[in-house]
Amino acid sequence: MNFTLIVCTYMRPDALLNLLRSVAVQTLYPNEILIIDGSTDSRTEKVLLENHFNHLKYFKVKAHQRGLTKQRNFGIDHVDATSEVVCFLDDDVVLDKKYFEALISTYKMHPEALAVGGYITNEVLWSVASSPIKSDFYYYDGFMRSEPSRFKIRHTFGLTPDAPPGWMPSFSHGRSISFLPPSGKVYPVEMLMGGVASYRFNIFKTLKFSTYFDGYGLYEDADFSLRVAKRGKLYVNTAAQLEHFHDVAGRPNQYKYGKMVIRNGWYVWRVKYPNPEFKAVVKWHATSFLLTLVRFSNVINTNNKPEAFTESLGRVVGWLSLLFNAPKIER
Repeated sequence: MNFTLIVCTYMRPDALLNLLRSVAVQTLYPNEILIIDGSTDSRTEKVLLENHFNHLKYFKVKAHQRGLTKQRNFGIDHVDATSEVVCFLDDDVVLDKKYFEALISTYKMHPEALAVGGYITNEVLWSVASSPIKSDFYYYDGFMRSEPSRFKIRHTFGLTPDAPPGWMPSFSHGRSISFLPPSGKVYPVEMLMGGVASYRFNIFKTLKFSTYFDGYGLYEDADFSLRVAKRGKLYVNTAAQLEHFHDVAGRPNQYKYGKMVIRNGWYVWRVKYPNPEFKAVVKWHATSFLLTLVRFSNVINTNNKPEAFTESLGRVVGWLSLLFNAPKIER
């Protein structure tokens, strides 16, 4: 099965090199690797000239082509016609040796799959479920992990998600892929993490990544995978494993990030539910309000007080902006 790896990068030459070194030792190697560089300097290009990787093609985009979704669409336009699957990876991940072998095998196990996501192993500590059940833990498929405080608070107010991990609840604010356990199983989902995702190449004949998600592109992955899910099946293979190291270079300031959390979150909710019921609307706003209060509380109980305050302020501004300037949904 021919497949292409696309990595969109911005000002992270060292992180990108670590990723490519983990690609180089894969048990199944990509037929082509496309590096789409939006950096404003030449450090990434210099690193790639000094380090050779088979089948790698480098592209430096211009200013008007810069931004995650724009760079992904640029990469799609340069994929070889023989590719059957296109894989996307963030530039700050490191792969397990059998990542691609496990990921691509999923398309053989599930021929109906339009998309398959990988699984991040270093962000959540899971263990085999024990009894009796404890309220401080989240349980799924024989495993348990610590339940984040925001979900405990939401449970108190009757705002627990009404959908399993990887699926969009009726009022959004769901559980991400990180709430699926490291069981080695394949799980059906409708949302993928964009930095560890793959799609059949033929879906890009009619679908593109939305340029609404300008620049950093928060929740662009949810938007695109939800639109793909309207056409067929999506899966996450928890045996296709990698680690994510969250390089801070190239990220927006906390105020802008806070605005994105609200506005982009509202956008992807309406992609799945263009006409939500009144109860769902109330719950969406109630959850947004509650989570904003939780973030404001971090001004008191964390060491990153300025970041917590500016992000919280961004959330408030983003929320108020929905009243007079709600995003227009692309269909």
